[in-house]
Amino acid sequence: MSSHLLLGAETASSLTVRRITPADLWHALAAGLDDFAATPTYAIFLCVIYPLVGLWLVSLAAGYSMLPLAFPLASGFALIGPFAAVGLYEMSRRREAGLEVNASHAFDVLKSPSRGAILALGLLLMAIFLIWLAVAEAIYIANFGYHAPVSIIQFAREVFTTPAGWTLIVVGTLVGFLFAVVALTVGAISFPLLLDRDVGAAIALYTSIRLVIGNPFVMGLWGFIVAALLLLGSLPFFLGLTVVMPILGHATWHLYRKAIDAGAAPRANFPRKERATRSAADFPASLFPTRR
Repeated sequence: MSSHLLLGAETASSLTVRRITPADLWHALAAGLDDFAATPTYAIFLCVIYPLVGLWLVSLAAGYSMLPLAFPLASGFALIGPFAAVGLYEMSRRREAGLEVNASHAFDVLKSPSRGAILALGLLLMAIFLIWLAVAEAIYIANFGYHAPVSIIQFAREVFTTPAGWTLIVVGTLVGFLFAVVALTVGAISFPLLLDRDVGAAIALYTSIRLVIGNPFVMGLWGFIVAALLLLGSLPFFLGLTVVMPILGHATWHLYRKAIDAGAAPRANFPRKERATRSAADFPASLFPTRR
C-alpha cells in the first residue's frame, strides 16, 4: 500500500513534460478567470478561510510578541496554497470534462484513490511552512535578540532605520525566496496531476520538479505572477484573496493541462454516487428501501 501511495499505478516514463511559454501562463490565467466567473459563489465559499486566517494573523501580531513573525506568517501561508486549492482543481477538472459542477463536487477529492498521496505532499508543504517560520524567527533573534517589540512604530523604526533591520530585510528576503522556490517546485502541478492520474506522490513530485527544471524562466515568471497577485489580494485586510485564490487555483489546473501530457497513465477515477431522481407518484413508497 505504501508503494502505491508513492508510485501509484504508473511510472514517470508515461508522463511527458512539455515546453511552455509565457503565452501558456496567460492562457491558464484567462481559463482560471473563466472558471471563476462560471462558479464564483462556490469558489468564494471554498476560499473564505484565507481572509479569515489573514485577519487572525493580524490579531496575533497585535500582541507585539508575534509582530516579528507577522510577515513570515502572511507570506509563508502562501506556501501551502497549492494543497489548500485541491478542491478548486477538481471543479476545473469537472468543468473541462463537461460534467456538472457545484460546491459539493469540490469535496469529491476525499474519495480520490490519490487522497493519501495528496495528503502526503500537503504535509510536506506544511513542513516547509513550519521550517520557514522557525528560520524567520532565528533570523530575527540573531539581529534583535529575544526581546519583543514595544510597539508597531518602534518595531518599524528598528527594521527600517538600523543596520540590524536592513540585515533582517535582506537576509529574510533571500531566505524566503529560497523557501518559495522549493514550495513552487513541489506544488507547481503535483496536486492537479494526482487528481487526474493514479501516479503516486513520488511520481507527482518528480514530474513537478522536471517541469520547473525544464522551464526555469517560464516557471519563475509564474512564481512572480503568483506572488504579485497574492500581494495584491492581501489588500485590504486579505479580503482580495477571496477572488485571487480561486482564480490562481483554477489557473493551476489549466497550467497542468498545458504543461503535462499524461499519455496512457491511468486516470485517478473516483466515481460520484448520484442520487436517483424520484417521482412524486412514488410517494409514500419512496420512503422505504426496496430490494432489487
